[in-house]
Amino acid sequence: MSRSGRKRTEQQLPEPEGVVYVVSLGCPKNLVDTEVMTGVLLSSGFCLSMDPAQADIYLINTCAFIPPARSETEAAIEDARTWKTRAPEQRRIVVAGCLVQWDRTGSWRERFPEVDLWLGVDRIPDIAGLLKNNESGYQSTNVPLFLYDEKTPRLQLTLPHIAYLKIADGCNNRCSYCAIPDIRGNLRSRLIGSVVAEAVTALNNGASELLLMAQDITAFGADRGGGGDLSALLTELDKLPGIFWIRLLYTHPAHFSRKLIETIAGSRHVIPYVDIPLQHISDKLLKSMRRHISEAAARELLADMRAEIPHLALRTTFITGLPGETADDFKLLKDFVLEQEFERLGVFSYFPEPETPAAGFPDQVPAALAEERAAEIMEIQAKIALKKNNSLVGREFDVIVDFVEDSGTLGRTYMDAPEIDNIVVMPDVFSLAPGQICKTLITGADTYELTAGLKNK
Repeated sequence: MSRSGRKRTEQQLPEPEGVVYVVSLGCPKNLVDTEVMTGVLLSSGFCLSMDPAQADIYLINTCAFIPPARSETEAAIEDARTWKTRAPEQRRIVVAGCLVQWDRTGSWRERFPEVDLWLGVDRIPDIAGLLKNNESGYQSTNVPLFLYDEKTPRLQLTLPHIAYLKIADGCNNRCSYCAIPDIRGNLRSRLIGSVVAEAVTALNNGASELLLMAQDITAFGADRGGGGDLSALLTELDKLPGIFWIRLLYTHPAHFSRKLIETIAGSRHVIPYVDIPLQHISDKLLKSMRRHISEAAARELLADMRAEIPHLALRTTFITGLPGETADDFKLLKDFVLEQEFERLGVFSYFPEPETPAAGFPDQVPAALAEERAAEIMEIQAKIALKKNNSLVGREFDVIVDFVEDSGTLGRTYMDAPEIDNIVVMPDVFSLAPGQICKTLITGADTYELTAGLKNK
């Protein structure tokens, strides 16, 4: 009996609408869509489970950018299909995102009839209602228009101190080799106030690194006209108080302005790390790729950025084996990589994407040769990376902590994006917390890893 003489009764929690197991494939931009879907589901009475055996809904957010991504999606659907056979009457499979937009012919829907619901990009915010109503089949639009904002329910699935802010979606660049505009639609930018409001929420929730991203963040605001560009957004974000980093992902070299360079150089929070995919350096290939930039302009831009942004770390990507890439074009690319000594670099071998202009270009390069050239570039970059890392030994760096494990602490310098670039290992350091930014002294180096100790104050 309670003091009031009444019996206490246990509060009965309502039965969940369903229990969802989530698989998120692809890039961080895709992860944000997954976070939106999980936020919508939780706010609508569904539960999430880390164990598919406990779930009755298997949700896969897909990537369809290139064939390896589609192969990963296929494997995930096969896993879900096996899961469903154990209770076919009670279990449902939902496939969402890029693959649904990419599969315009419906061939995947024919291959996998066990999938109950195919959810295109525009139907992402509707997932809870569709599941509650037992909707099935193909739920999509031809041209996606959806763009979340700061009021959209969203469950952060990253480490608590890392927050991805998708400031725009879609793309107007129409590179000849890329299917993204057909999958994600035309450029649509968020309002500056919306992004700032989301950043404030993330910081209040413990984030110490904000990662701004879109298919092309340097095009931010171009679809609105007079509504503010990336420089204006960074200026507003830079006014926010506290100690945190702002990292820029997916910039386009043709859209990098002097104003943006000056904004980055003068910022308190924007770290000097720029992800700027160049894709190639041969004028012939840059033109056929529709990159809207020449070799000379790219070289001038890189020189200006390095001269004006102190301690700049540049990450770039290249594509080898593009249609028409000759041995001379490839040598030009290799020489450029050797000359520039990029801090971070990745390479893709070209895949002809159906219905893109480049897929129909003459002089297609054999896939094996494209892969061989990509491996050769990465061998060159590995030597550059080791040389650069060795030059850091004995220097002091701020490091953001990601994990504290049994053997010590793992983190990253400003030069390293999470799950993409290098890591810093601090053996036998256990006094730090994830998200903390600490002073370190670099004591050792490997090709893609640094060793450090805490710097005495």
